[in-house]
This record gives sequence, C-alpha cells and structure tokens, in this order.
Amino acid sequence: MNPVPDIDRILPEVILALSGVVIMLTDASLPPAWPRRPLGWIAAIGTTIALWASVWQLSLPEGTGFYSTVETSAFTVFFHILICGIVLVALLLSLDTLPENTHHQGEFYALIVFGAVGMCLLTSAVELLVVFIALEISSISTYILAGWRKHTGRGPEAAIKYFLLGSFATAFLLYGIALIFGATGTTQIYQIALLAPAAQNQALVLAALALMLVGILFKVSAAPFHVWTPDVYEGAPSPVVALLSTAPKAAAFALLLRVVYEMFPHLRSLWAPLLWIVAVLSMTVGNLAALRQQNVKRMLAYSAIAHAGYLLAAFAGIGEIGIAAASFYIAAYAAMNVGIFAVVTLVAGYDEQLSLIDDYRGLVYRSPILGSLLIFFLLSLIGIPFTGGFFGKFYSFTAAVGGGAIALAIIGLLNSGLAAAYYLRLVVVAAQRPSDDQKVAAPKPAVGAAVIAALFLAVAATLVLGIIPGATLDAAQSAAHTLQAPPQTAVPAVPDLAPPAR
Repeated sequence: MNPVPDIDRILPEVILALSGVVIMLTDASLPPAWPRRPLGWIAAIGTTIALWASVWQLSLPEGTGFYSTVETSAFTVFFHILICGIVLVALLLSLDTLPENTHHQGEFYALIVFGAVGMCLLTSAVELLVVFIALEISSISTYILAGWRKHTGRGPEAAIKYFLLGSFATAFLLYGIALIFGATGTTQIYQIALLAPAAQNQALVLAALALMLVGILFKVSAAPFHVWTPDVYEGAPSPVVALLSTAPKAAAFALLLRVVYEMFPHLRSLWAPLLWIVAVLSMTVGNLAALRQQNVKRMLAYSAIAHAGYLLAAFAGIGEIGIAAASFYIAAYAAMNVGIFAVVTLVAGYDEQLSLIDDYRGLVYRSPILGSLLIFFLLSLIGIPFTGGFFGKFYSFTAAVGGGAIALAIIGLLNSGLAAAYYLRLVVVAAQRPSDDQKVAAPKPAVGAAVIAALFLAVAATLVLGIIPGATLDAAQSAAHTLQAPPQTAVPAVPDLAPPAR
C-alpha cells in the first residue's frame, strides 16, 4: 500500500488557508470604490471545496502525518464536515446582511476562513503544541470579528473582554501542556496516554489535567468560566455570533473529548465527577440567568451556557457511548443555533435596532416566514420531538444514565423544563398581534439567494437530525470508535511499557 502524502492529512485546512490568501490579495488589488461582496463568494466556494475534501478524507486509511502531529480518522472528518458546514452557512448569511459600505469587508471574509483553519486543525491535532497553535489561529480571528462594529461602544467592549479573558484561559491551557511535558517528556497525545499512568510525579499529571480543562471549558463557555459570553454575544454582529456560538465550540468540544477520553482515560474517576459538577452549574446558572433577560441575544447567550451543560452530561457516558452522544449533540446544537441567529440577524438588522424581546411582538404577522422560522428553532432548542434538539438531549441524557449519572440526567430534564419558560415567552411574544407602531417598524431584511440558502441549510439540518438521525448518529459512533481505538502509530518513549487497557 502506497503511503498517504502528508498534505492529504490536512487538505481541508490547506484549501481554507489558500482561500483566505486569495481573498486578502484580491482585496488589496481592487480599487477602493469597487464592491467587496464577491470576495465573500470566494470564501464560500473555498469552504465548499474544503467540505468536499473533508468527505474525501474518509477514503484515506486512518493514520497520522507530519511526524505524528495531525491525524485523519472518522473522528476528525466528522468535526471537519461540521465546522466547514457551519462556516459556509455563516458566510452565506453575511453575504446579504453585511452592509456594502462596511469597512474592510474583504478582511471580514478572510478572517472567517482563517479562523476555520484553526478550528479544523484543532480537531485533527494529536500533538499538544499543534493544538496550541491551532487554538491561537482560531482565537485571534474570532477576537477581531467580535469587535467588528467599531462604530458602537459594545463592539470594542466585546472584543476587549473576549481577548483578555481568552488570553488568560489560553495561558492555563499552555501551562497545563508544559506540566504534562514535564511529567512524561512528550507532548504527543498518544504517547502521553501510554506514559502518564506510569509517570513518577502524578501531581504534575493531575495539575496538567486541571489546567487544560480550565482552558477548554472557557472556550465552550461552561460555568463558572462563562462570564465573557453575554457581553460578546451582545456586542458582536449577529452573523459573527452565529459562527462564534457554534464552530469554535465544536472544535473545543472535540479537543475536550480527545483530552479526557484519549489522553487521560486512566483519570476518569477524577474528571468525570468534575465535568458532572460543571454540567450542573452550566445548566442551572445559564437557565436561571436567561429567565431574567430582556435582550434576545443575551438570552441566547445564557441559553448557550445551559446547552454546554446538557452536552457535558454526555461525558458521564462510558467510552464510545459518551463520545457518540456528545458528538451528535454538538451537530444538533450547531444546526439550530446557527438557524436562530440567522433569524435574529434578519429581524434586528446589522445595527440591531430591534434587540429586545418586546421588539419581536407580532413577528408572525409582520413577517410570517421569519416568525415561523423563529418559533421552529426555539422549539428545537426546547427539545420538542421531530427536531434535532430532541434527539440531542435524548442521547446526551441516555449516555449519562448509562454511565450511572442518573441524578445528572434528572437535573438536566428539570433544567430543560426551566428553559422552556424563556423560550416559550419569546414564542408567545412573536405570535401576538403587533401594535400600530410595530407595524410601521416591520423588518425589511435584504433577503437574497445567499440568506435563503443559509436558512434552508439550517432548517434542513435541524429537521434531518430530528426525523432521521440515524446517519449522523452512525457517523458519530464511527468517530467515537476511532477515538477509542488503540493508537497504531504512537511509539512509547519508554520500552517495555504496556499500553493502558481500553
């Protein structure tokens, strides 16, 4: 069998990076007065090709490249497809909603695809230094995108808070990497899995795990590391929030799965109860805070914190069951969350003059399609059957019960009922008849082919995951199997050291 060229192992990342370079060079070459919107189509086409390349990687044999720093497997392909799909929808949404006179519009599209490079690389890296580099590539792009609306006070505030707290959390992750290197003498994930159980200084191993969890849990906005989320969601443009709330979190959850299930499986008795507590805190804090919100984006921000808790409940599952349930929930949450922020973008506009819950009063009458889509995505977030949200929670809580965390599943169900209160409040407001002044202020969104395609993809994904979830669940189970499989390419640094039991 011919060896797989290393470049094939990172083909989606290469395509995305080249797309970003082409956009930057073209943007610099065009006269200032020329429109930059076609550059967004270059980004969308490049992302589509990267999506195809991710699917093509399924034909490659599982293995690593570039001196065992990146991996190609069903697990990496699952998250590559998910991230590229999210980025594509976010780009399509931005094409019609980003004002033509927006400053440096070409750089906006380039930052999105460059961020996608880091997110995809984060899911395929099996070397902790590459993980750190990928995380920085993703983070720097999203820091800038969060503060894109510089003419408002909230934009720079969101960017500064996100940057400062994000850098602080990344320092925890990097310090954890340094400690695990000190304990095992390597930063290769498979070798760490082999060497960590026999490390002489187990205190360093435990400290490394704790610090790395802090850094990752910040990225997924889990409590108590969630304080940045509401301000960033409120200050960033809605198309950017559609991206921020899904793709970076999908990449971070993929890293979390790799760290706890693949790198530290022998410490399950320690990290499982810890994630149990974080899940309960995230669900409870997120839902209670969301009940008090009047701003729609802040409400959805606290909702995202609660959903991080629902997802973390799947980590109580044992082995492949927990990995598959978490992976499926990530896909379901991404579909419905991108969809609802697409609706928020069209209703509130780029400047978000209609940002409060009361501003959505009578939306069904003022704009029947947008009102119906808003209700549909809210019902999916609640977890109503025949939507992706239902099966996401079902598999997550089932995995928790299978892992013996019955109390966690009960708390999750109670929190789901609590979340229904604020979701249904927005549903009721949207279904009420509008007042006369609201009829005058009816949304007039610039709905073009790109926005229609973005909404169609979000609705279709939510329905498919709710009605026929089998294909996605099979893909998640295949991803879980490859993540749990014994490493084939890792060579232990210490001879005669038996690998840990799987």
